[in-house]
Amino acid sequence: MIQIAIANQKGGVGKTTTAINVATAMAASGWKTLLVDLDPQGNASTGLGIQASDRHSSSYDLLVDEAPLADCIMPTAIPGLDIVPATVDLSGAEVELVSVDQRTDRLRNALAGHTGHEVCFVDCPPSLGLLTLNALAAADTLLVPLQCEFFALEGLSQLLQTVERVQQRFNPDLGIIGVVLTMFDRRNRLTDQVADDVRDCLGGLVFEAVIPRNVRLSEAPSHGMPALVYDHACAGSRAYMALARELIGRLPEKRKAA
Repeated sequence: MIQIAIANQKGGVGKTTTAINVATAMAASGWKTLLVDLDPQGNASTGLGIQASDRHSSSYDLLVDEAPLADCIMPTAIPGLDIVPATVDLSGAEVELVSVDQRTDRLRNALAGHTGHEVCFVDCPPSLGLLTLNALAAADTLLVPLQCEFFALEGLSQLLQTVERVQQRFNPDLGIIGVVLTMFDRRNRLTDQVADDVRDCLGGLVFEAVIPRNVRLSEAPSHGMPALVYDHACAGSRAYMALARELIGRLPEKRKAA
């Protein structure tokens, strides 16, 4: 199972929207997919229609209490897509994990040896604390959503520095599978400028697929469903399907065959 962390310490860049819709697109493409919600806000869980009252076992139990992964996985309404939901309890995990052994390896240990899915996405909180470190330590690779706005490159440089530290201390095999530009607005010249700057800086690491600002993407979570289900023909859904195709194309052959 390939494990992909979706992370950016800046909030509001489209991490959860990307996690929900890329996971849905991968499942629709025939991949048995797992989404681990590591954000205490639990938006990925809500966006896939998992009510708070139904989240009996969660990523908190997985990390803090070391509950078996199988006990924490819930099916979603999307065929081929399962989730480990998050609850508000996760907000205390950062403090509770500080004093435990192997505090950055809890997620890696939980996922080790799991064969029930082909790909696992981890939706990280908008910070570089212990929850995100657990995701980066467990991940094979990192997918970075990057909002097309003025401070995007500054935040990206901080994230890349963190990735280097994680490679040195916790996970030498961690790579970056790509950066996806989100909230792209062709009517705004600054958006074009930021996109050009990011591509000049990172070259082929940036996905060709660009996620536009799209009302349907914003509306879908309130209905408890991915945009790909809410309106599969909207511009946002088409962009996420294109991103999933690119993502699959970037996976190493051995992973595709696994």
